[in-house]
Formats: sequence, structure tokens, C-alpha cells
Amino acid sequence: MCVRTRVAPSPTGDPHVGTAFIALFNLCFARQHKGEFILRVEDTDQARSTPESEKMIMDSLRWLGLDWSEGPDKGGEYGPYRQSERRDIYDTHIKQLLDDDHAFHCFCSNERLDEIRSHQQENKLAQGYDGHCMGLSKEEVAAKLEAGEPHVVRMKVPREGTCTFSDMLRGEIDIDWQQVDMQILMKGDGMPTYHLANVVDDHLMKITHVIRGEEWISSAPKHQLLYKYFGWDMPELCHLPLLRNPDKSKLSKRKNPTSISYYERMGFLPEALVNYLGRMGWSMPDEREKFTLDEMVEHFDISRVSLGGPIFDQEKLSWLNGTWIREDLSTEQFAERLKNWALNSDYLMQFAEMAQGRVDRLSDVAPISSFMLSGMLEVSEADFEHKKLEKDDVRKLLQFIVWKLEAQRDWCKDSIFNDVKTLSKQMGHKMGDFMFPIFVAIAGTPNSWSVMDSMAILGPDMSRARLRHALNVLGGPSKKEGKRWEKEFKVLGAE
Repeated sequence: MCVRTRVAPSPTGDPHVGTAFIALFNLCFARQHKGEFILRVEDTDQARSTPESEKMIMDSLRWLGLDWSEGPDKGGEYGPYRQSERRDIYDTHIKQLLDDDHAFHCFCSNERLDEIRSHQQENKLAQGYDGHCMGLSKEEVAAKLEAGEPHVVRMKVPREGTCTFSDMLRGEIDIDWQQVDMQILMKGDGMPTYHLANVVDDHLMKITHVIRGEEWISSAPKHQLLYKYFGWDMPELCHLPLLRNPDKSKLSKRKNPTSISYYERMGFLPEALVNYLGRMGWSMPDEREKFTLDEMVEHFDISRVSLGGPIFDQEKLSWLNGTWIREDLSTEQFAERLKNWALNSDYLMQFAEMAQGRVDRLSDVAPISSFMLSGMLEVSEADFEHKKLEKDDVRKLLQFIVWKLEAQRDWCKDSIFNDVKTLSKQMGHKMGDFMFPIFVAIAGTPNSWSVMDSMAILGPDMSRARLRHALNVLGGPSKKEGKRWEKEFKVLGAE
């Protein structure tokens, strides 16, 4: 048997270190067994998926040295490797499930589903679809389809008994079927959900081992059932532990930068980041902390993965990165890495004109441009004092602009400006006052060139990280305050 593993990111945002973590362990397992590592793009979320995000993910994985043998850019025997290009394949398999009575059309409105959910929550009942549309006759279904009623396709799930499946790290796992929802397999727009596409693609691409995060354990019964319905053998499952913040919570961008691009922009070496991710829940036989990707592949043993939630600690990562810089780079190599990182002409040319217009001597360039060559800025609460904005105004402003920019998929000067201008008007602040804390968060001072230009050049990952850092300096919202702000922000978004 040829071992085949895959990583299947969704191109809906910045490239996540969790994606790199999963990709690393899939790559190591495949190479250790002389197999193949595949990249598949799961872009069935038409509203949020973008080509820009796909490119960023692929560029980031390549930067880390986590290359693949088959994928959208390379082709392969089992393509296409973008799910949006496999729609006919999914349609065929949905039809098969419907014909075999393993799935059904569901015409329930969002209002009805909300009522079901509220009733279940109020009465502390198990969450999930109640099977209402399974009772429709063939004639009723045909009439509704003929009339063009909106619908989805759901899978049938047993209501009694227990699902048992095997995990390479955890052994046998039992989950009661009553805990498993009648999953939507085909959405109202005709695109498949993750669950259908994942199973169909893994089978047709001959994936032998599915190595993914433990958040997918609860979905394994649905996948096992689909394999059974199609009459296929299920791949071996291995659920890796989730990366966690130092406080043991699930790794999140609100507490820890999660974008691979952020760490590249911060000046971390790809070798060091891969090394650090390799230490997340796994260790070399001799327990040494510093090792290369090739060394990890050579000694890789999936059974050495620890199920305890590995802590993603930036201080530890910085220490390891510094060790790589000092021990593995000659002075000449260090200078070359530094030049390639941010002192290259392509990057400098993006803000050279703005710097040129504000200096009298070349020695003036470094002080006014340092924020373009830095990571997190050393800002204090006093830096955000403003004659027209109270501290709480600034805190809310920063939180709202972070939320606004997190939804931005077209990261450019004009898009950023439109977001800022719209939010300024909605929150009732003059543009000049509204911009003040954004300038300080991004440039460390209100007296810089266009902050929109700076954010466009720095990129979404670094810009958002600096805004979150500024909010943390001022004190992020409490749980109660955060919920209130979220409601206010949603109201603004609806206007």
C-alpha cells in the first residue's frame, strides 16, 4: 500500500499556523513511509473563499518547506484539487445517496430551524435537526422541487445505538448516534458541505491516512456512515491535539497571532518555525529541542504524539529562533537573510517615496521608517491619550476596527480606507479623531505618512496584530463588555 496523506485548507483568510502544524505531521508521516503528501483546496464556501487567500496559504507552506507532490498548482492523477472544480462529482454522489435512501431533501426554513434550536436549548435537549422532512412523501418532495422551493440535502443518521471507530492515537472511540446531527451534505447553493466533499475526495484521491485536529472527532461518525453508505473502506484516522494559548485555551488570534505570514513578517526563520511546530506534542527519540525537517522525517513516529494540548508560546518560539540564528547562520548568511527579509528593494520601494518626502538627510530615514521594519511596537496607554476621545472610546474603536478589518478580503489602501471611513461615520466620530489611535497602533505615532498606505504595505496579518496589541495595552473588553460590543457591532453591520 502506498501511504497517501493530505492537508486540505479552506482559503477563507490568513494562512493559519494550525494548518502548517497539520501539514507538517501529514508530510512527515507520508515521507517516513515513502508515500505521497497531497494539497487539496476546500473552497466550497463560495462567499468567503478567495484566490488571494489560496495563494497566501500555498506561499506560506512553501516558505516553510512543506511542499506537496500533487495539488492545484501541480496537477496529478486524481485532480482537480480544488473542490469548486469537482461539483459534478459531488452531484453524482448526492444522487446516489438520495436514490439509495441514505439522504433526503430538507425544505425547512431558517425560522423553523431557529425555533427548533431555541426549544432544544430552553429544554436542555440534544441539539440537532428533528427529522421533520424525512416524513415527506416522494410526491410531496417532487412537488416542492418542481416549485423551486429552497432546500438542502441531509444525511440519514441512526437514532439508536453507538458508533465505534478507531483512532491511531486514542484507540477505540464510542459516540452515541443520538449525539450525531443529520448533517447537511448539499447546501442551498448546490455546493457540498465539508463532510460530503471530504469523504468523496479522500476516497477518490486514495487517501490512506487522515491526520487532522481533534476538533473533528465528533464528525467521525458522520464520515464513517458515509463510507458505509457508499460501500467504501474508511482511511485510518488520527486526531492530533489542538494547539493552545499559554492559558490552555484553544489557540486564537485574539490571544496569539495565528497567521503564518505574521511570523514571516516578524522575522522568524522558516526552519525555526517548522522546528517549533514539530515540538508541538511530539519529540525526537533523544529529546533534543532543535532539529531540522529532514531529521524529523527520519525519526518520525506518530505514536510519539502526546495527547496533552501543546502550548504555543511565542517566547519559547523566539528563543528557538534566536538559537537558529546564532548557531546555523554565518555572518554572511545572517546579512543575506536580513536583506531578504525586509531590506530588499521590492519592499523598500513600497514606502521609499513617502519617506523621501519627509526627510532632509538620509540619516532621518531610519527613525521615521522604523515601524515599517519592526514587529510589535512598544506603545503605552499614555500614547493613546486624546483630547476628544475617552479611553473607553479608544478601546471600543480599536476593537470595532479589528472586527471590521478581519472581514476584509480585498486588502488594499482603498478597501481599508472605505472600512475606516464607514466605521468612523457609524460610530459618530470625525475622521481625524477616529484615525488617531489607528496611527498610534500602526506607526507608534500620530505623526506619520498615510496610515492606509502603511497598513496596505505591512499586510493584514501585521496590521491586525498591531491593532490587537494596542487594544491589549489599553485593556481588552471584559466578557460582559465584549458581548455588548458584539451586539453593537452587528447592528452597525446591518445598517
